[in-house]
Amino acid sequence: MTATKYIGKSIKRVEDKRFITGKANYTDDIVLPGMTYGAFVRSPYANAKVKKVDISKAKVMPGVIAIYTGADVAAVNGVPCGWQVNFKNGATMKEPKHPLLVADRTKHVGDPVAFVIAESRAEAKDAAEAVTVDFEKLSCVTDPAEAVKPGAPLVHDDVPNNICFDWELGNPKSEVDAAMSKASHVTTLEFTNQRLVPNAMEPRSYIGSYDPINDKYTLYTSTQNPHLIRLLMCAFVLGLPEHKVRVVGPDVGGGFGSKIYHYTEEALVTWCSNKIGRPIKWTAERTESFLLDAHGRDHRTKAEMGFDKDGKIVALRVKTHANLGAYLSTFASCVPTYLHGTLLQGLYTTPKINVDVTGVFTHTNAVDAYRGAGRPEATYILERLLDLGALEMGKDPAELRQMNFIPPFDGVKQPGYQTQVALQYDSGNYEGVLKKGLEAFNYKDFRKRQKEAAKSGKILGVGISTYIEACGIAPSAVVGSLGARAGLYEVGQVRVQPTGKVSVYTGSHSHGQGHETTFSQLVADRLGIAMEDVEIIHGDSESVAFGMGTYGSRSLAVGGSAIVKSIDKIIEKGKKIAAHKLEASADDIDFADGRFTIKGTSKSLGFGDIALTAYVPHVYPKDLEPGLDFSSFYDPANFTYPFGCHIAEVEIDTETGKVTLRRFVAVDDVGTVINPMIVEGQIHGGVAQGVGQALFEGTIYDEEGNLTNPSFMDYCMPRADDLPMFETGSQVTPCPHNPIGAKGAGEAGCIGSTPAVVNAVIDALWSAGKKVKDIHMPLTPERVWSALQ
Repeated sequence: MTATKYIGKSIKRVEDKRFITGKANYTDDIVLPGMTYGAFVRSPYANAKVKKVDISKAKVMPGVIAIYTGADVAAVNGVPCGWQVNFKNGATMKEPKHPLLVADRTKHVGDPVAFVIAESRAEAKDAAEAVTVDFEKLSCVTDPAEAVKPGAPLVHDDVPNNICFDWELGNPKSEVDAAMSKASHVTTLEFTNQRLVPNAMEPRSYIGSYDPINDKYTLYTSTQNPHLIRLLMCAFVLGLPEHKVRVVGPDVGGGFGSKIYHYTEEALVTWCSNKIGRPIKWTAERTESFLLDAHGRDHRTKAEMGFDKDGKIVALRVKTHANLGAYLSTFASCVPTYLHGTLLQGLYTTPKINVDVTGVFTHTNAVDAYRGAGRPEATYILERLLDLGALEMGKDPAELRQMNFIPPFDGVKQPGYQTQVALQYDSGNYEGVLKKGLEAFNYKDFRKRQKEAAKSGKILGVGISTYIEACGIAPSAVVGSLGARAGLYEVGQVRVQPTGKVSVYTGSHSHGQGHETTFSQLVADRLGIAMEDVEIIHGDSESVAFGMGTYGSRSLAVGGSAIVKSIDKIIEKGKKIAAHKLEASADDIDFADGRFTIKGTSKSLGFGDIALTAYVPHVYPKDLEPGLDFSSFYDPANFTYPFGCHIAEVEIDTETGKVTLRRFVAVDDVGTVINPMIVEGQIHGGVAQGVGQALFEGTIYDEEGNLTNPSFMDYCMPRADDLPMFETGSQVTPCPHNPIGAKGAGEAGCIGSTPAVVNAVIDALWSAGKKVKDIHMPLTPERVWSALQ
């Protein structure tokens, strides 16, 4: 094995040079010959009949090339959902059509009814404003708990009570009810995990192009997974053969999950490019991004946790109404079920768990995976209940967690931990991260500081959150049994050039994670070559044979493992070539530090020598084909399970209710770390988003279904001066079932941080004698001030 030269080193990101010098190539930067531009006519109403669309004035305006309405695309299939969830009785979920353009009735504000194509963006927008639509406004419903009540307005006429699915997991309710009835104490919380807007830096942008000579389509798209977009668009929407469609994801300016999905605009610009014979570009304006990028969270939950007299958890009971929006997005049905319900074991030995989730259609924008995707919602339930339970029972929240933790296990000597909610954890040492977090925070002295601060009129609070998440979203057999409509493996091709330089083609697609650096470190270390001799290619279905993209913290654990499999094949073949040249047996060849050596001797050949020989096979094994190029699919045996401990300290201004985050400690175990700097950056970004949910962010829909804060002037985002310097630490418990030992780091920060901050605020209020159980997130000064009164 090659000695570690790059793995574990904080090497600056190689891709950043083009980003910070303005040389990046985003979709909206691309200009094709004959480019045209699109603009949408969208519904101003959440629920309205489309009685007439008049395009007569718009179609004769300067620069207008074509205008399409719902009637024109009525025969085109709708955009599909990629995950099937069944009702408790086994019936299939309700899956109404999501049309490219609406012909009959709009289902949410922003639903498109016409698409205008013109020579310039300005001309397209002007003409779109000239299209007149006769709407008949209807009543609407935006709250999922209200939407299921008798008499509520229906989003889809063929979906009774707006219920997409009613799903259950865990132990039978009767067993959980029995355990709960015997509990010495039951902590109950009813709360809303509010809806969030992803707010990626780069708005969504698409270019559809058709080549009539070769009968071939090209879609340029700001996506997290080009191959999945091609699969869904070809197989389910447009009915095109995949070899006739190229999908290119150039540089992508952030996603946070919102760019995983196949959006109607992608299919529409592709379809229209054939009709007009020219490329079409559509780029969302920021208001469109607020309104229409798939939102996150939005759960209404009642949760109960039962404890025995000593504080051991005896049962957990959860009922959630999950808002899915008006249409099913690609993974919408999976998030509140298999990414949320399956994580309700948490880090604890809870013997009886039942989770009941009702997925509900409302007259709002679609809801899907947003950084963490179901895991933050599950963690929020557990960690709020643990801290509140400790307050109610007069116990220390850290000690309460410790006594309920699953004992340490490595997944090798000790088997994986089987939960009550389907999953089997791979490896974990949960006490370890809590201990490190408490030490870093100096937890023992906090209560003393809290009392001292109270003497001078300051209210301090501490909140703890210990979390686990399921990452490396991949095992095809498992996710298939859970309803996935695609395999979730990954592909990695490693091509060694005759000069010994290496080209890597990966199905993982970066949108800010630093793949070109991390994967280069991994490859260079394994092959004993310089990082500069490795290039990483991704994002183009014409270059990369296949792939399943980037989400669910899967890039290194799944995508990296596919690359390692191909590297192993290269090394194995290299040994055969070296053995022939050195006149030895392949079994006697070792490979380390970039050299193939006969065991016990100094006779060796360098990696470059073997690469050249593979392509100039003059002295070469007779039964071995030339070349050094391998591709591998990696489909892991299980998810990976990162975990950690987050601790927040807050101060509340009693006169205004303003919450100041004074300290934040994060100790995360993400398995093997390739680049600590990149991982720390991921943790920082995730924590900022988690704090944003706790204190600042949240959509506000009015009674007529209007999003009333669709801009950065109205939707409050955390800023640099809202956040302290984060104090980070780590622990390494390798994943036992992938060749790297990686677990994933991209979502950890926003999973543990939100409940830590809210717990800290509640702790502060209790220390001031205000026994408040919950405050609706975000914890604005007004809401906290009201709680103080």
